[in-house]
Amino acid sequence: MHLPRSDNPIFIGEVAAQTIVDDAAAELLRVTAVTFRDGARNRWHRHAADQVLVITDGLGILADGTGEHPVEPGDVILISAGERHWHGARPGETMTHLSILTPGQLTITD
Repeated sequence: MHLPRSDNPIFIGEVAAQTIVDDAAAELLRVTAVTFRDGARNRWHRHAADQVLVITDGLGILADGTGEHPVEPGDVILISAGERHWHGARPGETMTHLSILTPGQLTITD
C-alpha cells in the first residue's frame, strides 16, 4: 500500500499516513494507517483517549515510561489515555500500523 507523505509536526523522519475513518465521518472513531520509514517515529505525546495500535508490517518500537519495547506484525497494543509515549520504526526498518482512537486531544510532550 502506498500512502501519502505526512507533514504533520508530530512526526520525526519520513512518515506516510492515510485516514481510513475520521471522527467527522464516524463521530466515534478515527482509524489511520501510518508507515514509518527507516527509523522514523513520532514525538513523545499523549492522547486524551485510549489508543489501539495494530502492527501490520515491519519492525518497530513503542516507547513509554518503562522503556522501549519491540513491536512486530500481529501485535495489538493498548495505550491508555494520558500515557506519554512514542512509536515508530526501528533504525534501518520500516513499520506500518493502524492507529485506532476515539476523538480527543493529542498533546506533544517533548
